[in-house]
Amino acid sequence: MVYEGMVYRPPSEAYSLIFQVTVGCSHNKCTFCTMFKDKKFHIRKPEAIRKDMLEMRRYYSRVGRIFLADGDALCLANSKLLQILGWIKDIFPECERVSIYGSSNDVLHKTPEELRELKEAGVQIVYIGAESGNPEVLRRVHKNGTREEIIKAVRMIEEAGMWASVTFISGLGGRELQREHAIDTATMLNEMRPHYASFLTLIIEPPAPMWDDLQEGKIELLKPLEVLDEMELFLENVDLSETCIFRSNHASNYLALKGDLPQDKDKLLAQVRAARKRPEMLRDESWRGI
Repeated sequence: MVYEGMVYRPPSEAYSLIFQVTVGCSHNKCTFCTMFKDKKFHIRKPEAIRKDMLEMRRYYSRVGRIFLADGDALCLANSKLLQILGWIKDIFPECERVSIYGSSNDVLHKTPEELRELKEAGVQIVYIGAESGNPEVLRRVHKNGTREEIIKAVRMIEEAGMWASVTFISGLGGRELQREHAIDTATMLNEMRPHYASFLTLIIEPPAPMWDDLQEGKIELLKPLEVLDEMELFLENVDLSETCIFRSNHASNYLALKGDLPQDKDKLLAQVRAARKRPEMLRDESWRGI
């Protein structure tokens, strides 16, 4: 099986079989991101993808979940995606769920009918990095989508019968935009109403372009207790009418949180407030990202 460069996948796809249908990220300009910097974006040839599938069929007697990589595999035309999904049905008929990375631009370039086609062909989850609900934060990090575009894309995914799994980043606005980032991200979630939402916490490392801003003092990272303040403000402003499965338990997070919103809002707030009083509950800096 061929896989170019480092493997990237959502935490929840840890036990999925991964097929690389695109290589890298077609945007690859987000200033906080270190992913795909070793790759030049291109689309893999269909025959190479099918060859990988046939090879993996010989290795695994049962495959329950499949994830289609790389960064925004959803950018493929529906004709190509439907061909790949058809191979999955033929080669792995027992597969229960296919998931894929996508950007808001990828979604908005498809019609509602095309999204429903993908759902009917087996796609259950589309992972989208929203990062922040604040327009200025999105502009500063060179996100390839506005607040309004990201919200519209998530609604289109959900209305097509698929689940949107949306990721945000704690601390992305730095100290300067901490409050705006927290509140606007909460209101974005309220408008999106995705099936899943999760938070990472910002870690800046080279070769992320934001690394230079950090060295030059153009951005101030939040301290652990300030990250808790931001999360508390976010949760206080969440006002969902539909259930959203919420996670903030990535290796980058100082405090692991898990629950359903809005049902567990008070419980999650209590955990954040308790951790502020007991900093020993927080993950040590040296263990973040591991």
